[in-house]
Order: sequence, then structure tokens, then C-alpha cells
Amino acid sequence: MPSIEIQVLEGVFSKEEKEKIIRNVTEAFGDVAGQTIKAGTSVRILEVGSGSWGYAGNVLTTEDALKMRAKG
Repeated sequence: MPSIEIQVLEGVFSKEEKEKIIRNVTEAFGDVAGQTIKAGTSVRILEVGSGSWGYAGNVLTTEDALKMRAKG
């Protein structure tokens, strides 16, 4: 069955927010793929250590990601 992985920097999302992401991603996938496939869909959120993620040649930290979230 489908397996969806989402990678985020550690410490950016709370436990409750990660639970909401998992529910919403599963629901959205099921809307497209159908309820039978939705029932077997696995979603994992993998947290990458602060400073272990690069974007456009720059190292990102948890602090950087939290600033991005604050901007909306």
C-alpha cells in the first residue's frame, strides 16, 4: 500500500501538529486514490536534525524554520 514520507526539521512542529499533518495528508490522498487505498496508506514524519538540512546551498536550522513559519 502507499507510503508517504514527510521530512521536516526537528522541533518545528508539535506532536499535535504532526498528528494533524498525518490525518490531513491521509485524507487528501484518499480523496484522490479512493477509500480502499486510503485505508492502507502509511504516513511517516521524519525529523531531520537542526543544521543537517540544506536549501539553495544554505544550511537550515530549526530556528530558521520557526522564523519561516512565523511569517505565515
